[in-house]
This record gives sequence, C-alpha cells and structure tokens, in this order.
Amino acid sequence: MAATAARGARGALGALGAALGRAVTGTRTGTGTRTAGTGAATGTATGAVGIAEAALRDRLRGQQVTEPPPEQPDQEEERRRRERLAAARRLALRLAGLLGAGTGLAVVYIFGSNAVDEHGAKIPDEFDADPVGIQQLRRTYKYFKDYRQMIIEPTSPKLLPDPLREPYYQPPYTLVIELTGVLLHPEWSLVTGWRFKKRPGIAALLQELSPLYEIVVFTAETGMTAFPLIDSIDPNGFVSYRLFRDATRYMDGHHVKDISCLNRDPARVVVVDCRREAFCLQPFNGLALPRWDGSSGDRALYDLTAFLKTIALSGVEDVRPVLENYALEEDPLAAFKRRRTRLEEEEQQRLAELAQGKKPTGMFLGGLTGRFWPRSKQQ
Repeated sequence: MAATAARGARGALGALGAALGRAVTGTRTGTGTRTAGTGAATGTATGAVGIAEAALRDRLRGQQVTEPPPEQPDQEEERRRRERLAAARRLALRLAGLLGAGTGLAVVYIFGSNAVDEHGAKIPDEFDADPVGIQQLRRTYKYFKDYRQMIIEPTSPKLLPDPLREPYYQPPYTLVIELTGVLLHPEWSLVTGWRFKKRPGIAALLQELSPLYEIVVFTAETGMTAFPLIDSIDPNGFVSYRLFRDATRYMDGHHVKDISCLNRDPARVVVVDCRREAFCLQPFNGLALPRWDGSSGDRALYDLTAFLKTIALSGVEDVRPVLENYALEEDPLAAFKRRRTRLEEEEQQRLAELAQGKKPTGMFLGGLTGRFWPRSKQQ
C-alpha cells in the first residue's frame, strides 16, 4: 500500500511537472492550450514567487532606513561653518551686553556723583537724603534732562543786553539776519574743501544800514563755524551782536529764532532769512528771501538795503503790517522792485505835469510809506 501511495505521489508530481512544462511551452509558442489544472498550478507558483519578492523588498527597505547615507564632504563643512558662526554670534552678544552694562554703570557713576568745589569737597544737593543707588540715578536723570532742555530752549530769556540810553546812540530798528544762504554761500571741492563765498552787496548793506538798524547776525550755525566768518565779512565792526545755534529754539527739527527772547520791541525788529521756519513763531516779523545759489551777478542785497532804508526813513512805527504785505510773495524783493518802478514812473509823470503848468492828476500818495504798502496795513 505504501509503495503504491508513493508511486501515486510521484506520478502526480510528474504529471504536475509535465503540465507546468506544457503551460510554459504553450505561452512561448502561442499554440498551446491552457487547461484549468495547469492555470491553477501556474497561479500558485507565481503567488509563491511574489511573496518571496515582497519579503526581499521589505528586508532591503529596512536596511535603507536603519543605515542613513553618509554625508557629503561639502555638506559636512557647511554644517561646521554654521556652528562656528552661531558660536561667534553668541560670544559677540555676550560681549556687547557686558560692554553696555559697563558703560551704563560708568555713566551713572560719573554723572550721578555730587559736584565738587575748587577744593575737591562734595557740594550737597537735594538728593543726599536718598539711598546711594537712587542718588546716582536721580542725579544722572537730572543732568541729561537739563542738557536736553539746553539744546531745545535758548540759552537765556534775554539774548541781547538792554538798549543803550543817552548819551549813547541806539538805532531805532533791529535787523536780525541769517549768515548761511543770505550773506554767504558754502561751496565744497576736492582741492579746497569747504569754502564760503561772499554775496555781492554785503559791505554796502552793513555800511548803509548800521545808522538805522542795530544789526544782529543770528545764525543756525555753531559759534565755532560762524565766528571767523562774521569777522571776514565785517572787518569794520558794523555788526552789533552775534547769536548762534545755542540761542535758537529747537522745534520740529528746525532751529527757530524766537524774537520774544531778543529783549527788543517786536514792533521794530526785522528778521531776514531764507527759511520761513526760522521765524515761524513771529511770521510777520520776517522776510523770507530765496536762498542764494552763489551766482556772482546777484543783486538781492542791494535791493534789500533799499527796502530796509525805505522802512526806516518812512518812520514806520510797527514793521509787522508792512512785512505782512510781502509775506505771501515768493520773492518779496522782486515785488518791492515792481512797486518801486511804478512809484518812479508816477513821480516822473507828476514832475512832467508840474513842468507843463498842469495840476497833477493825483497826489503823491502821502509819502513813501503809502506808496510801497497799503495805508490800511500801517494802522
């Protein structure tokens, strides 16, 4: 029985092998016929091969996950460079923090200590009753607050001394004039550096107006810069006073000239500048001229001299209504010249009518004052 069974099994296996061989042969030649038993055997074998391939792919995938690819040399160098840069940045931040803390402590110690007299003894102040650390902080705060106030506010509520009294002569009017852009033009070159060009007519303006106006050069430049420049344009000493940047009031990014601090009657003060912001607190005390561009043929200072002489010789009691007539003019001196030309034409016509024995068609308009600005503005 056992031998018979073994032979049967071997026969079955042989038959299966033959069937598989026929199936493969039929597939290759295209002339074989597939049977149901051969198709089932072939599907079983194909399934076994697929399972083996899937198991092999899983093993390879597991090896790829557990074994990362080695880094390239360039990537490794870039990573090290970034680590060194981060370490240097952290060190620089620590050093900057230590330096800032040290500087802050030094500032508090220097500016927060008591002032000393000529013998080196400490001068008592209102902060002595506070703890030591609080004393230092409050004194430092007060120092910088006062320093900021010194920059913003004028150095004194009375920038000029009191007017002269008899027997000394005090001019009836005060002229406050800017230096840069009105009297001088800054120029720079590689050869000479900064130089200041004098505007034509400076000498005539100072000489002719000094008997009528107390001339004050009030500039937004620092004293170190402006002092030698004023010496160069005024060798004869016609300028009565000199005021610099520390005498201005700092407002909205501009250095403003506050006429109320001049210790002079505002009704008789004329401010000449190339920036309207310079006299924005008293807009009708100022005359805004176009900024001089350095041209040698400029005649503005001669026209300014004639204009200011007309005001002074007319005996104007309050210059503000007069200057208000020119406040909206882009070039007030050009407007003055037009009125002066019209005045001369009218005067020539009047003289011609008198020479012919005719009665003048119009009066002389009440003098110079009425002919250069409306009479209603003089009230």
